[in-house]
Amino acid sequence: MRRSLLVLLATACGAAVANVYFPQAITPLIARGLAVGTATAALVPTATQFGYAAGIALLVPLGDRLVHRRFVAALLTVTTLALIVAGVAPSLPVLLGAAVVVGMATVVPQVLLPFAATLVAPDRRGAVTGLLLSGLLSGILLARAFGGLLGDWLGWRAPYLVSALLAATLAVVLARALPVTEPASRDSYLALIGSPVRLFLKEPELRRSCLYQGLMFGGFTAGWTSLTLLITGPTYGLSASAVGLIALVGAASAFATAWAGRQADRRGPDAVSLASFLGAIVAAAVLTAAVTGGVGGLIAVALGMLLLDVAVQSGQVANQARIFALRPEMRSRLNTAYMTVAFLGGTAGSWLGVHAYLHFGWLSIPVLITVATLIALLHAWRSTARARAVPSRKRRNQKRSRMRRQPDRLGTRG
Repeated sequence: MRRSLLVLLATACGAAVANVYFPQAITPLIARGLAVGTATAALVPTATQFGYAAGIALLVPLGDRLVHRRFVAALLTVTTLALIVAGVAPSLPVLLGAAVVVGMATVVPQVLLPFAATLVAPDRRGAVTGLLLSGLLSGILLARAFGGLLGDWLGWRAPYLVSALLAATLAVVLARALPVTEPASRDSYLALIGSPVRLFLKEPELRRSCLYQGLMFGGFTAGWTSLTLLITGPTYGLSASAVGLIALVGAASAFATAWAGRQADRRGPDAVSLASFLGAIVAAAVLTAAVTGGVGGLIAVALGMLLLDVAVQSGQVANQARIFALRPEMRSRLNTAYMTVAFLGGTAGSWLGVHAYLHFGWLSIPVLITVATLIALLHAWRSTARARAVPSRKRRNQKRSRMRRQPDRLGTRG
């Protein structure tokens, strides 16, 4: 694969996934603009994430059936139209409907990731996945800066309309730049969307990766969704632009995903997963200092969210490297099962984060992150213990078998 094509794919991943995340930074602006409560306006990022999970379940499996060039261009065209509708929405119900469609059509990164994995040798798969995820992470974090700054300057509708222009441009560029590939499957649509469920039931490594990312991503979205309420609330009293600037600091974590991909190639995904769990626990500890307010609190917020971004995205690299090694001919469907669970976890985390913050305050958010991470860490420890026990049992069984086959030396001498 040409380096220029890799950079283009990474850029497309970031620009596409930004549509799911910039609404988190403009929630207070939407509330004021449409004259609704903050908790009600928070339904917009939740609806977008729900649509993203639905799109992963219903559309991403088609990546194994359709020509990628046409499929990606069609998705970006639908994204463009839905963003325009959201940008001119006269009421919250219209905005919520458009947000669901935006989320469903913005699954381009989840089509491009398994597509890129088919174009490189197995020993480069982790590195390439890490590079594309660097682009994706940059989009996630820069989206909040983009949404917050542009929303403060031109109003909450501006991010939607500017994003529509960017999606239309990407549709044209990728329709020309993507190589034409043969579909990996000729299965019917019903067979394709049913396959991820069957794979989830059959593949323990897939279930393990789903569990890890569902828990970690739930903590991630709980943190970012409630962070907007903290920064714009009475503790700090800042604007949505401040949320964007904090996200801009977190964009430095994009460099960590490429490193995590190389480590997954060298040391295996499990080592990277363990490091990501430990990093998330440290991040939660740092984030507790955010309740102090002032400059020290803002530093704790920026550092804690940076650490959380690094941990969650490094875990993502490890999990996708693990599942892409399972069945090469079914990578889109494996990714469908994985990302559906991950974003259902993210949707639940977004909802839990907002309600936990409103009822119990900011300190409930680091607690949520820690509990979710400890569950994943405990499962990883048990999986490692079982994996080590299997070779030991095999060696003991082989030793007993050799002893049974060995002739009685004393009897032979006699």
